[in-house]
Amino acid sequence: MLTIISDTHGTDDHRLTGRTLEAVREADLVLHAGDFTTEAVYDAIEAEANELVAVQGNNEVPALRDRLPAAATVEWRGYRFVVVHGHEHSPTALSMLARQETADVVVVGHSHRPELSDSSEWLLVNPGSYADPRRYRPAHAEMVDTGSGATVTLAQPDGTVISEVCQ
Repeated sequence: MLTIISDTHGTDDHRLTGRTLEAVREADLVLHAGDFTTEAVYDAIEAEANELVAVQGNNEVPALRDRLPAAATVEWRGYRFVVVHGHEHSPTALSMLARQETADVVVVGHSHRPELSDSSEWLLVNPGSYADPRRYRPAHAEMVDTGSGATVTLAQPDGTVISEVCQ
C-alpha cells in the first residue's frame, strides 16, 4: 500500500490519528505533498513511515525548506508519481508537469480539499489535510495495487471513505 498525506501544519508532532496513522505505518511508501511547517513534524512523520518521499510546501520554516525539494518524481509498483505542493501550479502547469515527468499520478496539496480526479492521461490526487482540514473534511489517500490495476481511496482519520477510484 502507498499512503498520501499533506498539509500537516504542525509545530512539534505528526498529528496522525486513527486510520491515517495506521495507513502511514502500514504503507510501503508515504508521499507527503508539503506543509509540515517544522522540522520536528517532518522528523515525527518520517519516524512513523517505512519510507517517506516529501516536498516542501509554502509554510515550511527555512531549515526544512532547505531539506526538501520543490517537486519529486517516484515510482511505486509500476506507477509513476510526481509530487508538488501545488501553490505554484495551475491546472495547466500540473498537466504540463505530468506530461514532462510521464506521470500516471499527480499528487498535490495546498488547498486542503480532498480530491480524486481521473483524466484520460493521469490521476490527480489531493489528499486534503488530515490534521488541519479548515472548511473541508479531514482526509488522506491510500493506493492499493490490485494486481490488475490500482484502487485509490480518500478516507477520513476515522476510516470513513470519502471517494474511491479504480484504475
